[in-house]
Amino acid sequence: MSLLPEARMVLDASGTWKLFVLTGYEPRDWLAYSFNRAEPVPTLPERMAVLVALGYAVRGGIEWKWDATLGPRRRLFAKIPVRPLTTLVTVPPAGGAA
Repeated sequence: MSLLPEARMVLDASGTWKLFVLTGYEPRDWLAYSFNRAEPVPTLPERMAVLVALGYAVRGGIEWKWDATLGPRRRLFAKIPVRPLTTLVTVPPAGGAA
């Protein structure tokens, strides 16, 4: 099973939450979204909405895993495997024109 893509939500050096979609080894290629706040921690629905806006969905119903970086300046982060969204199918409303 591939480790990427993976979404990570990080409390960054500026003290605000950011969500990244890691798609490779070059950070400049990662998609990113800033929640522009430190509190409250972004909710699951907020995180899912951001993932959809970035074109991704959670892979396999797995839960977010919380951890912290090592070292003297520890940073809290959460991660979850994601997959690119497939093309959405539009269903016409019932009772449409015949």
